[in-house]
Amino acid sequence: MDYRHIAVTEEKPFVEIRMRRPERRNALSEDHLRELLHAVRSVGASDARGLVLAADGPVFSAGHDFQDMAGRDVAAMRSLLAVCAELMLALPRLPQVVIAQVEGDAIAAGCQLVSSCDLAVASETARFAVPGGRGGWFCTTPGVALGRAVGRKHALEMLLTGEPVDAVTALAWGLVNRVVPAERVAAETRDLLARATRGSAGSKAIGKDAFYRQIDLDLGTAYAYASEVMAAASQTADAKENMAAFLEKRRARYA
Repeated sequence: MDYRHIAVTEEKPFVEIRMRRPERRNALSEDHLRELLHAVRSVGASDARGLVLAADGPVFSAGHDFQDMAGRDVAAMRSLLAVCAELMLALPRLPQVVIAQVEGDAIAAGCQLVSSCDLAVASETARFAVPGGRGGWFCTTPGVALGRAVGRKHALEMLLTGEPVDAVTALAWGLVNRVVPAERVAAETRDLLARATRGSAGSKAIGKDAFYRQIDLDLGTAYAYASEVMAAASQTADAKENMAAFLEKRRARYA
């Protein structure tokens, strides 16, 4: 696919996907969403160990592109939102660790995008909002990811009031992992990603998949599922190497 709205850069062992529509505040048109989905899936099929999602300009993403939405009938709207949902599902399902590098405001579906990443680092000046609650079209789909990233009451406060929260509040509520000065966002993003991707890539992929599968299960079912995953994973070469290295007091060597 020829990308018009994004740029994909290899930063071995990572890949950066950068949204490049600053003149449209990185609004998510259907074409833009399809490019992001294609690029994310390409990373998933690669040997990259992690993915950085970043954006040009002062706004990380203003959410859906109303210019692209205006005049759509319900079938066309369903089609657009289905592509968006595919993207938001692809991020947690990716075997690699995905981190958002948030250097500007993340609004509506832009906030949904941050919420769908595994990790996030934000600039001190970034703000996060799902403004539909103060208008005529509620941010229902952004609420899916937001409600799984922060506590229920905090998610509902954002959704019902539509008011933005600052980066410090987003950190306290669990929407982002780090808040740093603007000039340190890129470096801190890569530092956190490097620490989150060390060790066995295969083990990390199994663990990430299991985390998202168990998180919404009841406690007993979650333990039963997680125990089976861990038991099966104990037989992998990397798990056996992990135990052997510990017992032999040496550094592990993973495939």
